[in-house]
Amino acid sequence: QVRLVESGGGLVQAGDSLRLSCAASARTYSSYAMAWFRQAPGKERDFVATISWSGDSTDYADSVKGRFTISRGNTKNTVYLQMNSLKPEDTAVYYCAAAATLNSGSYYLRQYNYNYWGQGTQVTVSS
Repeated sequence: QVRLVESGGGLVQAGDSLRLSCAASARTYSSYAMAWFRQAPGKERDFVATISWSGDSTDYADSVKGRFTISRGNTKNTVYLQMNSLKPEDTAVYYCAAAATLNSGSYYLRQYNYNYWGQGTQVTVSS
């Protein structure tokens, strides 16, 4: 069982930056790929960014490439999403997700790969 707790959301203006954090706690030691997804009002939840357990491999949605950066903390149980040049269309609830994996270099783009989810943190970008 993995518990994920997101933090760092808030209300900002277009062009500002925010850093989201996701703290993971697990009862057993395992390798987890991590990701951020987001859900805007009235829309489906979409992929934003993912990172492998090793931290060496990442991938991003086209809409955030060059603006968002996903990273892991030194202990690997914290994942960050640095969001720069925010736009009103980035407004959404952001969810952290974890997927158990045997391959430290793997990451996943699909929601169905992820076993564990956080409760979400609201990001609102005003124009």
